[in-house]
Amino acid sequence: MSERGARIPILFEDEDLLVVSKPSGLLSVPTPGTQGETLLDALAAQGHAGLLPVHRLDRDVSGLVVLARNEAARAALEGLFRGRAVKKIYWALVRGRLRPDSGSFEDPIRDEGARASVHPSGKPATTRWRVLAHHAATSTVEIELVTGRYNQIRLHFAHHDRALVGERKYARGKDDALRAKRVALHAWRLAFPHPLHGHRLELEAPLPDDLRALLAAAEAYSPGR
Repeated sequence: MSERGARIPILFEDEDLLVVSKPSGLLSVPTPGTQGETLLDALAAQGHAGLLPVHRLDRDVSGLVVLARNEAARAALEGLFRGRAVKKIYWALVRGRLRPDSGSFEDPIRDEGARASVHPSGKPATTRWRVLAHHAATSTVEIELVTGRYNQIRLHFAHHDRALVGERKYARGKDDALRAKRVALHAWRLAFPHPLHGHRLELEAPLPDDLRALLAAAEAYSPGR
């Protein structure tokens, strides 16, 4: 869980946009039936009230979130996301040795409310990946999210027997090698044209402390110890 009252890092702001690094454990926006502080609450406490959400991250996922300051920016940003003009790169730690070293998952995804599933009647979904490093029991992966289906990255990797470390929703059992308190997924980089001015923005959110510690444990892990 995120530390209550912890300050949210702001990575970019102007009169139209705010780009922040959301900590794990914080809801992006209010969700029916789910309680807890949201990113909007935390930012309002920092003096940034009235922000308009454009996209979201799962509660346990950390990283970059873009918010609009006005309706014109929100409408334009929504158009950029729909038109796939926003390049979304994630960092993840997955179970096992992912092979080949690059590729994509194209399995259609059906939204089932609180969950999602790979199903022929689902919507097209594309997840591209590139292995950054292999470890004894895991792989560090850079992921490009081409489409934005519900739980897409988590579901695609679990479906192909390479669930993310810390995954509990779509993978059974515990991580074989590491103990993770949350899913090892971080919205790492975003690149997109400013919705109202057109200049290109390229932003990166450093890995939070818990994921850096998890990566260090993955790198140090040796079977049989």
